[in-house]
Amino acid sequence: MAENSKSVLLPVMAAAVFAGLGRMVFQKIKADRHARQNRTAGPVDEKTRQWISDVVRTPRQ
Repeated sequence: MAENSKSVLLPVMAAAVFAGLGRMVFQKIKADRHARQNRTAGPVDEKTRQWISDVVRTPRQ
């Protein structure tokens, strides 16, 4: 009978994927915590800032 060769590639790939996903989740949690503490929504350029200002000041029809 032929021996079944045990491949190491699949467990290594699974570990790499799991580690990558874990790292992404950790970064997301860290970024959310930082944004919550600083109350920042992200960078807003001048055009977007003006549009928001106009929308807030204009009454709804």
